[in-house]
Amino acid sequence: MGVITVEKITSLFPPILLFVYEIAQVYDYMKIMVCGSIGYGGIDQVRETYLFLRNEGFDIVDNVVSKCMDYSRIKDFRNRKALSHRIVSYDLELIKKTDVLVVLSTRPSYGTGIEAYIARNSGKHVILFAKSAVPTPWPIEFSEHIVQNEDELIKVLYKLKKT
Repeated sequence: MGVITVEKITSLFPPILLFVYEIAQVYDYMKIMVCGSIGYGGIDQVRETYLFLRNEGFDIVDNVVSKCMDYSRIKDFRNRKALSHRIVSYDLELIKKTDVLVVLSTRPSYGTGIEAYIARNSGKHVILFAKSAVPTPWPIEFSEHIVQNEDELIKVLYKLKKT
């Protein structure tokens, strides 16, 4: 087959496919992770936000579905030290691979707060996605941007993509 060159790709694929490929490369450089309450009943909103971002063409770092890390059915972690370690280690590794953390504020979450703190202190962009009032200063302090709806979220993500 030999070496794949731009010329070889151009001869094999119509220009429209190359255009789509170029667009995909632009989106590929910015990895987005969504964090929200999983143990306190927010897993559906996390999934919906991932689906929304995928449908908008963004590259996501899926911390819930991809490695079966949906632990929303577990109601007590006190006797699950090894599982707790595996979940936390996995999420912290993903933060290293993430450029932008989207924090959902609908329900309180110990993990989301810590993830936002670590991401922000690691130089990652943190966006607080708050559709309703936020009764605590903590997520505000550790967020670079605060958005109230999907349109604002997309605008901020495009702005970050350009920088």
